[in-house]
Amino acid sequence: MIEFYLNGEAQRCASLAPETSVLELLRTVLQRTGTKEGCASGDCGACTVAIGMPDQAGGLRYHSTNACITPAHQLQGCHLVTVEGLARGDALHPVQAAMVDCHASQCGFCTPGIVMSLFTLHEGRREGRRDALAPLDDARLEATLGGNLCRCTGYRPIRDAARRLDRYPDVRPPWADDAALADNVAALSDELESDGYAMPRTLAALHDVRRQRPRARLVAGATDLWLETTQRLEAFEDVIDISRVAELQAIDETPDGWWIGASVAYTRLEPLLETAYPAFARMLQRLGSAQIRNRGTLGGNIANASPIGDTPPVLLALGARLALEGPDGARELPLEAFFLDYKRTALAPGEFIRAIFLPRPAGDRRLEVWKLSKRREDDISAVLGAFAWQEQAGRLHGVRLAFGGMAATPRRAEAAEAALEGQPPDAAAFDAARQALARDFQPLDDVRGSAAYRQLAAANLLERLRLTLTHHSPREVCLDAYAH
Repeated sequence: MIEFYLNGEAQRCASLAPETSVLELLRTVLQRTGTKEGCASGDCGACTVAIGMPDQAGGLRYHSTNACITPAHQLQGCHLVTVEGLARGDALHPVQAAMVDCHASQCGFCTPGIVMSLFTLHEGRREGRRDALAPLDDARLEATLGGNLCRCTGYRPIRDAARRLDRYPDVRPPWADDAALADNVAALSDELESDGYAMPRTLAALHDVRRQRPRARLVAGATDLWLETTQRLEAFEDVIDISRVAELQAIDETPDGWWIGASVAYTRLEPLLETAYPAFARMLQRLGSAQIRNRGTLGGNIANASPIGDTPPVLLALGARLALEGPDGARELPLEAFFLDYKRTALAPGEFIRAIFLPRPAGDRRLEVWKLSKRREDDISAVLGAFAWQEQAGRLHGVRLAFGGMAATPRRAEAAEAALEGQPPDAAAFDAARQALARDFQPLDDVRGSAAYRQLAAANLLERLRLTLTHHSPREVCLDAYAH
């Protein structure tokens, strides 16, 4: 039995298959068809909804998500808001009114998702949340709307609508009048166990249910796993949801760095990375979309073991470590020892990732990360390069060069590293490093890029690193800049 609130109304749903998505629940079970299915893969944003979860202040904090790849069972103990739940009778919510006045909708299919993305932005600003109060410049709007595709209007009228939100009366939905809503949502259990689906809250409970259900699939953000049901039409016999396990949601600071729980969503990492590793934070803005970053996790990106995952090359360059747990106890493992082959990892049967260690940056150590993809927003890497080093007396030391998209696993370029170690950052050293890349990698050859393209692109990223070092460029000018 799943218990949650939908647009302020209590809901109880029983007998849902483990692979049921929020979108399927809305459209086929609850008959709320305002939320549309576009791609069924989390790419287009037509199905965007807002999920409110209890926060420490006693309220509800809303985030946007793709309903098509969000497990319905994760609504347990939440408040789900859809496009049907915004207006107050004939009085439109500010987002809806601005979209109408700016002629920001034509066919209307993608419009509900765009409205819901702007609703979460507006809600955060109305509540004065620090992460939502950044100026509504082009970068901020693209970060909000980068996961919403529109084939009709173009995006200018949509941006115009977003910029006008503060000009409209703050019409609130009827459910916003319910002073007890947040308390009622918080009173619902956030632990769930039903046929085929378990949602433990503690690490001990996770170990217990893992012993009882050793063949169950683990899920946290579901941004990748749920594609198996939406794209391959596979059914899940048994799922263990680790998104509510308290220990996997923790970020523990130590003198040497941070242990980041495997279920911590990317959005929660942004403030830490902005301070510690700005280049990592910039890349994170190009990982999927706001909807994906609100749910996707560092642990999931690693455990998925994709050769084109965005975060593993960065973590390899930084020397990250993993804390693993399983039936035989706990152990630590350097990240570079985790990836064995395509989609194969060093996880033993029954093991899972508990946390990822991110080392504290040394004062003179630098990091650069560059991602190449066909679209800047909401796209998968063709090649991603992450480079860490320090410069002493005009020479490079501690060089770590890691790439995604160049092999069956994310990997360091050890021959290229050796060519640069102890050398001045001049053309000769980098020419030797580019030649060494041919010994490091035999790149993938697929629809995202040929082997020849990837080899050339990786070499060009090394040349970009050389230019960055020799010209001491203070800012990004291309790969992750916003161009208007």
